[in-house]
Amino acid sequence: MNAVAVAPAAVPADLAAWLDAHAESLDTDAGFAPDIVPRLAGAGLFGIGVPAAYPGGRGGSAVDACEAVAEVAARSLSAAFVFWGHRTFVEYVLHSPNAGLRETWLPRLLRGEVAGATGLSNAMKYLSALEPLQMKAVPLAAAASGARRWTLSGSLPWITNLRPQGFVAAAAFDHADSGKPSIFAIPHDLPGVARSADLDLVALRASNTAALRLEAAELDESWLITDDAKTFLTRVRPGFVGLQCGMSIGLARRALASVAGARPTPRSALAGDAAQLADELARLTDALATGLATQAYVEDAPALFRLRIALASLVAAAVNLEVQASGGEGYLRSHAGVARRVREASFVPIVTPSIVQLRHQLALHAGTPR
Repeated sequence: MNAVAVAPAAVPADLAAWLDAHAESLDTDAGFAPDIVPRLAGAGLFGIGVPAAYPGGRGGSAVDACEAVAEVAARSLSAAFVFWGHRTFVEYVLHSPNAGLRETWLPRLLRGEVAGATGLSNAMKYLSALEPLQMKAVPLAAAASGARRWTLSGSLPWITNLRPQGFVAAAAFDHADSGKPSIFAIPHDLPGVARSADLDLVALRASNTAALRLEAAELDESWLITDDAKTFLTRVRPGFVGLQCGMSIGLARRALASVAGARPTPRSALAGDAAQLADELARLTDALATGLATQAYVEDAPALFRLRIALASLVAAAVNLEVQASGGEGYLRSHAGVARRVREASFVPIVTPSIVQLRHQLALHAGTPR
């Protein structure tokens, strides 16, 4: 993973051109929101890191999937945010012991026929003892087939990629009978499922981010992603956070590339700072790739948390350097990409797990007072 290069390896030229042409609109309004999932799917991006044995899988690794997210983020963080949510849901399906769920949904997800929504931000906070689960499952009498059934209720205030044209979202549930928390796949057309209007975000407005509410929605065990949420979340957390890091890497690359392409005077004045950031980005990117490839972050979550915090700081510094390099031109609407990247960078610290949440968790892990 090259720290500064922007030329895509996974993103084909037609998709790159579309992202470049519509990046501003994807950030400021929802007009092109319906196009993001089909275009990413049409380019085969969702199949990167999915074993080729599955229809639509392109092989490769989690590192390759992270690189693809980075390449999209270098052009549009809105599209990369959607990519992250969808590809993370794919990761859940791949890791699920429910083969029937995988056989039914994985091909449709890779083709972009339905949007995958991760929905597990609350669960990741729960795993880190930051908040309780907000969804509840109440057991029902078994179906005639013998399959277990539940009534599901609760709400999640923020889920990305709840595509109105069709989605399936992951959500974690506490059980009224004191069983282990579990994770279900929630289809958009299930009775009792309600999607809010898109949240009124200041940016990333084409990301189909909305709230989800369940009221007495009924599902059986064929929709179970896992019946052991804690163990499952520990296993998939590296992908959840690692793919997020891809967004930071891509945005930082783009900002540093802009500095490298600035006018001679600001480029020369900022060259030392830019080189230092590029070297640090290369180091962090390599560390991410190594940890994902060796699965070290399954056992060493604090190392992944520290890396995500470091990348968030680096993104802020890189975008600030771009602002300095662009000067007054960056304040003109004709150079709106600079201002957009400022807005995009401001989102990096707050996406779950937020930097504040990660620092809190690291403090608990170290046994230091908060």
